[in-house]
Amino acid sequence: MYRILKKQALNPTVTLMEIEAPLVAKKALPGQFIILRVDDEGERIPLTVAGTDKSTGAVTIIFQIVGATTFLLNRKAEGEYISDFVGPLGEPTRLDGLKKVCIVGGGVGCAIAWPIAKALHERGCEVTSIVGFRSRDIVILEDEFRACSDKLIMMTDDGSYGGHGNVTVPLKEMLENGEKFDEIITIGPVIMMKFVTLTAKPFNVPVTVSMNPIMIDGTGMCGGCRLTLVKDGKRVTKFACVDGPDFDGYEVDFDEAMSRGRMYAGFERHAYEETCNLFKNA
Repeated sequence: MYRILKKQALNPTVTLMEIEAPLVAKKALPGQFIILRVDDEGERIPLTVAGTDKSTGAVTIIFQIVGATTFLLNRKAEGEYISDFVGPLGEPTRLDGLKKVCIVGGGVGCAIAWPIAKALHERGCEVTSIVGFRSRDIVILEDEFRACSDKLIMMTDDGSYGGHGNVTVPLKEMLENGEKFDEIITIGPVIMMKFVTLTAKPFNVPVTVSMNPIMIDGTGMCGGCRLTLVKDGKRVTKFACVDGPDFDGYEVDFDEAMSRGRMYAGFERHAYEETCNLFKNA
């Protein structure tokens, strides 16, 4: 059993929790994830590690309430326990040798982008962060990004906070003005990562994308995170959970990944509504 040390609502649908898991905290690196179960009869879900504290054994996770399991997890209070918390899993984000990086995060994907920006900053890397949200009321982790970024650009789709538009607007402007980056690391909705990659391509800037949004089981057994990479004209199959979650953005077949991701949206929504109704009628 794993104790919840802290619970904090970041916005109406996104929650931060610190879980007491000292063995995971000891080894987890930015970009890796854990698999948890809320109770002994629950499903397994993968969530990316948003931070660790080796002194307290705490592992930070940040999740959006979209399905039955995240709904049940969000009902837990500080001091209560969850059944399983396994990790770290997946390959950590490659950070060595990077001197100047642009981190591009979107929505709840910013929870994954932040620890990478923080780790790069601590290594002395010059970090530019571009983070985007639909509107002001769902902005998360602004102060945390500001603390580890040499330059922070906030964007909202509706213009209610920061710049007006999506994250590719300032990215394209910087690249057109001659800004040079060793790498662009982007994490967020798959369609956002696709267009970040397309924006960077004319400037030949390496792009790393995190494909954790398509993960389901997290162990490579379900095949739900099957991913097609195109290398030298050949199509290669990988799995986001065991081969990633980070990949070269120029090799990813984003359209296939988005199509596969939509397959489960209806099931997830049904499970969420069914679980909510159980508690409403209890």
